[in-house]
Amino acid sequence: MRTAPTILHLDMDAFFASVEQASKPSLRGKAVVVGGLGPRGVVATCSYEARVFGVHSAMPMGQARRLAPHAAYLVPRFELYRSISEQVMRLLRELSPLVEPLSLDEAFVDLEVGRTAWDAASARLAGTKLRADIRAVTGLTGSVGLAASKMLAKIASEEAKPDGLVLIPPGTERAMLEPMTVRTLPGVGPATGDHLRRAGITTVGEIAEAGEDELVRLLGRAHGHALYAMALARDERPVVAERETKSVSVEDTYDVDIHDRVRVGVEVGRLADRCVRRLRASGLSGRTIVLKVRRYDFSTLTRSETLRGPTDDPAVVREAAARLLDSVDTTGGVRLLGVGVSGLADYTQEDLFAQAAGERPEAPAEEPETVPVEQHSPSPAERRWPAGHDVRHAELGHGWVQGSGLGRVTVRFETPYSEVGRVRTFPVDDPALVPADPLPLVAPEVRRPGGGPDRRPGGGAGADGAARRVAG
Repeated sequence: MRTAPTILHLDMDAFFASVEQASKPSLRGKAVVVGGLGPRGVVATCSYEARVFGVHSAMPMGQARRLAPHAAYLVPRFELYRSISEQVMRLLRELSPLVEPLSLDEAFVDLEVGRTAWDAASARLAGTKLRADIRAVTGLTGSVGLAASKMLAKIASEEAKPDGLVLIPPGTERAMLEPMTVRTLPGVGPATGDHLRRAGITTVGEIAEAGEDELVRLLGRAHGHALYAMALARDERPVVAERETKSVSVEDTYDVDIHDRVRVGVEVGRLADRCVRRLRASGLSGRTIVLKVRRYDFSTLTRSETLRGPTDDPAVVREAAARLLDSVDTTGGVRLLGVGVSGLADYTQEDLFAQAAGERPEAPAEEPETVPVEQHSPSPAERRWPAGHDVRHAELGHGWVQGSGLGRVTVRFETPYSEVGRVRTFPVDDPALVPADPLPLVAPEVRRPGGGPDRRPGGGAGADGAARRVAG
């Protein structure tokens, strides 16, 4: 254990929902829920205003709508979230070469290795500056925990939420942990928590009092030893800069069970193409193709096939996934499909396409069109308008979709730098309305002819004007 609180844990506050609020002036201070909007959708994250009503991540979307019927329900914009995450991670790497990302919105940083901090005072300064830099660059807020170990730094950042900083001075860890609930410790979920509660253990202090032998008896050797060490504030895990990627995968859950076997095959091909795009974006290839099928009765089947060598060829992955699908009974319907690639490498084996082609079955005469959905250019009447996604109108400028249905789409015209915008409704096939890329949350600075700063993306007017820095 260290003698100084030089491990930092950053957790962005309600990240996806905060991005949406910063992007949409009309949603600031309002309940916002981000996730799948279909009958089987789940909450990815929600704003603090929505949490007041009992909404939380991983909750079924139907339940969230019952708890907060007046909240804004939005489809995630993952590409935007990833781009903002990259901005935040760059700021963390300025503090230290040892940055361990846990997700898009969460990471550990070893300040001691980066020589950014060596005692409590310098660690607090580093954390305070980081929070200010994140706000300046992204317009968002993050909570920072500082401690002598990863476990304690993560607990501290949770205590700091939202938009705060908590430092745990070395030597005070056990006193701080003792009154906390057992669920505070990593690895203690609902099942373990209930098991401990039935044994009369509800706080971290009571875990320490129970003793290691009792915990081993209750939870088994590995879990008991680990939990006892954590209760005594012992955690010597280092910050690890790079985590080896084990696999790359994608999956979709469908609002209505798919019964048509041809449609299932088309979806598997589309997922295979998406998976390969992720592989290539990471500069990887893989040998083992994995198919995941969740059926109508919630039973989940996985099938895998290992190739002679690694590949990132979409045709190879598509055909391997199709062969795996042949071995799965989809009678009764399919509610989820997934395609993944494991056995990763940073090179490809050139003859795999020939291998796949040699094993390709004869195609039926009525083989359906298998062009992936993302590569299909829909006519205006076929366009989907996901709630929360960006659009641009030829006359009214940039806006976002509030909702669509019955042949119409409702758009609010505003930008991250404008005042609350006006709402207009159009036919879904209006040729003047097109999907658009998200705008930066913080307006880039350009120079006006007179010499002063003018924060306007492209110097737009109307809904794209009235630029100002987002407060977060």
